[in-house]
Amino acid sequence: MKAIRRLTVRPVLPDPLRPLSDLARNLRWSWHPETRDLFQSVDPECWTASGRDPVRLLGTVPPARLAELAEDRRFLRRLTAVADDLDHYMSGDRWYQAQSGRLPAAVAYFSPEFGITAALPQYSGGLGILAGDHLKAASDLGVPLVGVGLLYRHGYFRQSLSRDGWQQEHYPVLDPHELPLAPLKEADGTPAHVALALPGGRELRARVWLAQVGRVPLLLLDSDVEENDPGERGVTDRLYGGGSEHRLLQEMLLGIGGVRAVRTYCRLTGHAAPEVFHTNEGHAGFLGLERIAELCDEGLEFGAALEAVRAGTVFTTHTPVPAGIDRFDRELVGRHFGPDSELPRIDVERVLRLGMETYPGGEPNLFNMAVMGLRLAQRANGVSLLHGGVSRGMFAGLWPGFDAEEVPITSVTNGVHAPTWVAPEVFRLGARQIGVQRAEDALAVGSSDRWDSVADIPDQDIWELRRTLRAQLVEEVRERLRASWRQRGAGTAELGWIDDALDPDVLTIGFARRVPSYKRLTLMLRDRDRLMELLLHPERPIQIVVAGKAHPADDGGKRLVQELVRFADDPRVRHRIVFLPDYGMAMAQKLYPGCDIWLNNPLRPLEACGTSGMKAALNGCLNLSVLDGWWDEWYQPDFGWAIPTADGAGTDPDRRDAIEANALYDLLEQRITPRFYERGASGLPDRWLEMVRRTLSLLGPKVLAGRMVREYVERLYAPAAEAHRAMDPDSARGLAEWKARVRAAWPGVSVDHVETSAATAAAELGATLALRVRVRLGDLAPEDVEVQAVSGRVDSEDRITDAAKVPLKPVGGPDLEGRWVYEGPLALDRTGPFGYTVRVLPAHRLLASGVETGLVAVPSGDLVEAAGLLMR
Repeated sequence: MKAIRRLTVRPVLPDPLRPLSDLARNLRWSWHPETRDLFQSVDPECWTASGRDPVRLLGTVPPARLAELAEDRRFLRRLTAVADDLDHYMSGDRWYQAQSGRLPAAVAYFSPEFGITAALPQYSGGLGILAGDHLKAASDLGVPLVGVGLLYRHGYFRQSLSRDGWQQEHYPVLDPHELPLAPLKEADGTPAHVALALPGGRELRARVWLAQVGRVPLLLLDSDVEENDPGERGVTDRLYGGGSEHRLLQEMLLGIGGVRAVRTYCRLTGHAAPEVFHTNEGHAGFLGLERIAELCDEGLEFGAALEAVRAGTVFTTHTPVPAGIDRFDRELVGRHFGPDSELPRIDVERVLRLGMETYPGGEPNLFNMAVMGLRLAQRANGVSLLHGGVSRGMFAGLWPGFDAEEVPITSVTNGVHAPTWVAPEVFRLGARQIGVQRAEDALAVGSSDRWDSVADIPDQDIWELRRTLRAQLVEEVRERLRASWRQRGAGTAELGWIDDALDPDVLTIGFARRVPSYKRLTLMLRDRDRLMELLLHPERPIQIVVAGKAHPADDGGKRLVQELVRFADDPRVRHRIVFLPDYGMAMAQKLYPGCDIWLNNPLRPLEACGTSGMKAALNGCLNLSVLDGWWDEWYQPDFGWAIPTADGAGTDPDRRDAIEANALYDLLEQRITPRFYERGASGLPDRWLEMVRRTLSLLGPKVLAGRMVREYVERLYAPAAEAHRAMDPDSARGLAEWKARVRAAWPGVSVDHVETSAATAAAELGATLALRVRVRLGDLAPEDVEVQAVSGRVDSEDRITDAAKVPLKPVGGPDLEGRWVYEGPLALDRTGPFGYTVRVLPAHRLLASGVETGLVAVPSGDLVEAAGLLMR
């Protein structure tokens, strides 16, 4: 029989065990081994059955066992020590508190998904795992972050396979009362809510749940409340589910409702109000509109409010292709804003202009969430050095007249939270060398460029560690394989072969990620005979563990999964290659440490960053990857292997895949497997172990989320907070009025004449030329602009590369025609073809850069030709 109603019955803990409840509710347990060990000792069988979730564990432990523990002095001493450690972690000063200068009082961090732990399944892939690692690293560093997201009642889907290998999706219902969450409550004890106005006088209400991620509060909005109609209750049903309007409502709730939730949380708890708002991808971009509306309610005009909001906003783009960005029909967005809907006091046309693709090549009827995010943020970044460049090219239309490299999008390369992803065995080996506290600090803060202590670990210890981790993975794989085959309908008599699946002494390759087509799950199958030879080689075999989910609406991705599964089902190779369904954090934490090679073969440059290989590297796994994302930035032969790419513009996709697959097979046959199986005088694979050692010591410190968050604080959060403080109401009004005046006057700005002291088209290195420029400023004054000389080497098409920019100074007043003369030196500091030009940019003390406004005046074509601006 089916229950007509479901409720959660919580255990009553004996008084001596009350600290267990606090420990279970703070998600620090997900990356703190001592806390997890404590919960495991409560009841090892219940711990395993609960999926290693302390909240579920405490709901299933028999009362007799709890009573026994309440009298166990040894357990109570451990409990007190772990509880005291958490208290010290929560209240003590950390890296952030030791920094000089005025850092933000608080930062609000918005993301559509957060991967904190398998016990809180609110993530689909890399974006969510990155967001979770960002929160954890911020907690370890003491950064006063407030996370904001949505609570999806079905989370992302659970994956299983049909008998013929087709992906099947399941959506288990998540009960917030059974998750490590607490409802945010008003002073009178009632649940805290936020509300959005919908067309037709309807309302979308959402409850606010709180997840405590170490020191960082994470606010999750849940629309499944009784006050909502059925349609509105389902807004937060599934991550990335539903049609356009469903997604729009999710993103309005995340952005607008999220700001309201932050204000409510600060009001109820006394938490400092955020000075900086960080939008992790465009999904939360509407948060800027809500903040503009707040300031308009305080008396600012829209333009001034926009400037004030931009000053304190950081936008991170994770998408290397326009197709990956959420875009909505203009009419749909317009219907949800204005007098009869949300933000009624803001003109709908102003809202729409923020997101419209009003640039060459844009779709004029589409509202682009990333475009809005960039227009509402004074600071923006990509997530690797390569992705920063890709993003500057992708969004260059927003800054017409500027070369792509000057587009104001920087990069902060992603990192991973080492305490979450480093296997306990790896940590213990490091702690044995330098002590537990130093090892914890090295992984969490990551302030060192090298981990030289790794050099002192004996080869034998490293090799034994790698073999132990590989053996643990083999056991995990066999267990998961049995469960998967039973789900597919296999009987016990069919599963005897699983006892011999994989071998703890065979070179093990891991490949696990989402399954969009650009990640090329099946590139390894390009030449199946050659792959079989690698898998079944009599002396140097390989084995491969594959996992990944295709989006439920992506049949192409599901076909790739099925193709891989069918190959892995072949009795000839199924002991050497396996596909594990339902890839998630729990599986990943076993998979990364147990692999020797982490494979990644996306289409370059479509991997914005990709962090799975970072997690593998922290466990001594070597990377085998296309030079994309972070690997393009930090690859060295010491750390693994680069798969050559055939990404020329004229390369046929089929031919490209064939070339890159052959390169992959060649690397495995000729360089990787020989190095793994060769033994030196000590009987160990000396050259392989040296690569493991250098990966840990040199690459390890780079890939940490602690390094990433420190970069965000120093390069983006601190400047944004400073700009936010400078943007008082009068300054915001002044900047908005100045921008309007400059835009209106800019057609009258021009460069009329350029001359130098150069007599010939050749000069010596180190010489200095005198540059004299005459410009028209129209209705503007010299204090409104900066006139620059731009110089550097030139390519075959006379484009200046690696440009140096030097401001020129006005000389005297305007002539009778209103023209101003600017002069300055031009240093010839590079040999070879050299060129220069001049340009005029708007200049204001509150601009983050001269490029910000997208306005520039340069010499006309005739003037360039007459000036002879090139030197060779």
